[in-house]
Amino acid sequence: MKNGINVSEVVNIIKEKVEAFDNPVKRENIGEVISVTDGIALVYGLKKAKFGEKVFFASGIEGIVFDLDHDIAGIVILGNDRDVKEGDIVKCSGDVVQVPVGHELLGRVVNALGYPIDNGEEIRTKNKMDMESKAPGIIDRKSVHEPLQIGIKIIDLLIPIGRGQRELIIGDRQIGKTTIALDTIINQKKINDEVDENQKVYCVYVAIGQKISTVAKVVNKLKESGALEYTTVVVASASDCAPMQFLAPYAGCTIGEFFRDNGMHCLVVYDDLSKHAVAYRQMSLLLRRPPGREAYPGDIFYVHSRLLERAAKMSDEKGQGSLTALPIIETQAGDVSAYVPTNVISITDGQIF
Repeated sequence: MKNGINVSEVVNIIKEKVEAFDNPVKRENIGEVISVTDGIALVYGLKKAKFGEKVFFASGIEGIVFDLDHDIAGIVILGNDRDVKEGDIVKCSGDVVQVPVGHELLGRVVNALGYPIDNGEEIRTKNKMDMESKAPGIIDRKSVHEPLQIGIKIIDLLIPIGRGQRELIIGDRQIGKTTIALDTIINQKKINDEVDENQKVYCVYVAIGQKISTVAKVVNKLKESGALEYTTVVVASASDCAPMQFLAPYAGCTIGEFFRDNGMHCLVVYDDLSKHAVAYRQMSLLLRRPPGREAYPGDIFYVHSRLLERAAKMSDEKGQGSLTALPIIETQAGDVSAYVPTNVISITDGQIF
């Protein structure tokens, strides 16, 4: 004791304060925007970024890491690129892009990220799934043996489609490709009313690069026929940026996979994959990737194959669910030998021409 001060007591108090001090260091992977061009941002930094990782710009807009170089990452902007400026800070999230899934999305119109755009209430679902996922393996599949009734007699009689199949609808513009797909969705209503809950077919309609007025007509037609109650509409219109048009079919497929993986049945219509390929070509050229035939990048085949291979009839051990795909391709002057049509023809199980 010195001058009335207990030194050991002071030391103990200091030790307790030091041991109780908690100031965790928060480490963030951040970068800086160095240029913005047509929905593509080049970002310096982000040294630990992963391909396909979701990032956030200073304005709150989301983006996806789409290209990785030594010091620069190419980010596709999922929104208005006018809100992203040079010098803005970009933060990695550590997660990939996910979309909400579940029965709560039935009857709703959503964008490529799963946000409602039909002026309805917020979608309240706790279920989310990664937008990019591996296709089921050989062991997890079962041969296609259950018919999916289209409702168009000549197709059901001559070229029947099975649950888990991929059937291409191909042809020039204004010949009725979308009409066949919509009739298929609408005709499921009568079938769904007559079967058990586990045999119902839920539907997802993906509109890619279409006019908003055209999409509105489709939604009204589904609503008037009563088909919207078991259908989700995913929209990336012509006014949306190329990255949103690119993500739309993957979002629709993920929504359908929820039903497939839970022992239910789902039909997904991609309208159309020609515009999807154009959107991907635009993104790739802006990222200075080497162009190939018809200026499409070399991996355009993989872009469509990894999407369509997710359609499957699952085995008994995996719940016996199914995901059926009806991709649509628009040809120019009946040229089915063009690059994208031949690619999708080789991926699918058959064609309606």
